[in-house]
Amino acid sequence: MNTRYVTDGGLETELVFHRGFDLPEFAAFPLLDTTEGRAAMRDYYLGYVAIAIRAGAPINLETPTWRANPDHAATLGYDAEALDRVNRTAVDFLAEIAAERTDELVGHRISGMIGPRGDGYQSTSVDPDRAAAYHRPQLASLRSAGADRAVALTIADVGEAIGITRAAADVGIPVAIGFTVETDGRLPDGTPLSTAVTTVDAEAAPEYFLVNCAHPDHISQAIDDGAWRDRIGGLRVNASRRSHDELDAADTLDDGDPDELAAVQKPLLEQFGNVVELGGCCGTDARHVAAMWGV
Repeated sequence: MNTRYVTDGGLETELVFHRGFDLPEFAAFPLLDTTEGRAAMRDYYLGYVAIAIRAGAPINLETPTWRANPDHAATLGYDAEALDRVNRTAVDFLAEIAAERTDELVGHRISGMIGPRGDGYQSTSVDPDRAAAYHRPQLASLRSAGADRAVALTIADVGEAIGITRAAADVGIPVAIGFTVETDGRLPDGTPLSTAVTTVDAEAAPEYFLVNCAHPDHISQAIDDGAWRDRIGGLRVNASRRSHDELDAADTLDDGDPDELAAVQKPLLEQFGNVVELGGCCGTDARHVAAMWGV
């Protein structure tokens, strides 16, 4: 049986709605450059470390660098040199957090997170070679800093997923690809999740795939009897049943019910038998992940 890692919840939604931070570009990484921001994120991550300790499971710590790529960072005043620095800093930051309770943890790994070049909820046709060139510098920074692996979350386009996987291979870091789906279980452009997984695997196979930023009820719409299900290695679900458009327009947080979310997710763990990381996405916090792990 594969080892299953605890991972965190919706970092950005917690920072905005629970902790009162303003996040232009929905970017958490600039908080690494402030004393207040680092303190808030340290407290956030240590909450999940505590869950892992209670669960007797290893922790998968993912860097707060989902938006730390050129297009989003440029509007925040970060050039290429500053981006390299902040991606490296993020890895060091999580290593320090893991070290605080390393004697109590059964294990940990640090995953360097990257996000889509564009909007995670909108799909545009992306050329794999251009995507590889775009994402390669961030992946290289994360690897050089000592990240154990990389993860790309909220990917909405097959071409971008292929490019990211190729770029990760170029710099020598394992990568997992996280697709997001709409309420019908399909990618935003209508591609079935099964097709997305098999198409990427045929071109440039990642370590495994995740599904993130969707409620379990939406993900369940994608399930069929195909062997592609064995390639799903992670679930990071939303607390809300709202569509992506509805979430984008909302000015209040729909955090649902943690116990109910954990209950409706359980059938997915049976359908996807190779899940090795389990946590949350938008609207979830430590309460939801603790419920998923029964602690």
